[in-house]
Amino acid sequence: MSKKTSYLLGILLTIVLGTLLYCYLCDSCYCCQGNTTAIEANVPDVKPATVNPFVVKDMIGDLSLNIHDNFNFNESGFNYLEPLAANVDGAIDQLKAYLADNPLKSLSITGHYTSGEVNSSAFPNLGLGRANTVKNYLVSKGIPSSVIDTYGKLDDSLVSDPNSVYFGPVSYDILTAQENSNNDDLKALGDAIRANPLVLYFDTGEASINLTAEQRQKVADISRYLDKVDGAHCLIVGHTDNTGDAANNMALGQDRADFAKNYFIRNGISGDKINASSKGQSEPIADNATEDGRSKNRRTVVTIN
Repeated sequence: MSKKTSYLLGILLTIVLGTLLYCYLCDSCYCCQGNTTAIEANVPDVKPATVNPFVVKDMIGDLSLNIHDNFNFNESGFNYLEPLAANVDGAIDQLKAYLADNPLKSLSITGHYTSGEVNSSAFPNLGLGRANTVKNYLVSKGIPSSVIDTYGKLDDSLVSDPNSVYFGPVSYDILTAQENSNNDDLKALGDAIRANPLVLYFDTGEASINLTAEQRQKVADISRYLDKVDGAHCLIVGHTDNTGDAANNMALGQDRADFAKNYFIRNGISGDKINASSKGQSEPIADNATEDGRSKNRRTVVTIN
């Protein structure tokens, strides 16, 4: 063997031995360990999307509905996605018949939401907003709102799909009540709403309504009262300060009342149950001689009949 060949073989042997020694000493070398642990450690843990079916069961009755589909929602959305699956519509027809045949039965709808979502509804939480839109659909299918209760529940176990869609963040329960058991509660609720109505204040050119937590609860209370009491209506009255012409202020007050009415309709309160009117500048609650007083007079009052 020539010296040149021996020299080249020596270099090759040195490279092979060096590589083997490197792999042996390097704890993070996945190629020599025969596995992909290091690569897998850098892959994020992707959880599958939560899929909750449309399940309605009466534990002391003979209703048992279990449909794979349900009402679905975009992340931070309170309006369900359309179209609704046909088999869900079929189950709702069965539910309608069951409630009609069992007048002491009621349906509770619980909308679920996660702490990472933004509540863009008028209700205290996004789950309640979702439950309310589902309730409205059931009402449109002929189920009386008087037999439906709505709730919201924080549920961080929910996982959306890659398109930020939550599949079925709504659950249902059938309850059995004693006849006329909640009449006193509804009377107390109505008295409380009338004694402390929802008041919205408007600045010039304002085009949105931002509710506080207390105001959102009042919206929820008003919605519940309208659902449960036959002949109940939401009364929205617009008011202004005395700046400008009285006739123009009457029209401005009506615009504010209509703006609030449309806001409630977008949040699932039936327009048929809302009466919007204006008092213009005729009923001030503060002194129009000061800016603070005028700002208090630029208001819309929301109550019930």
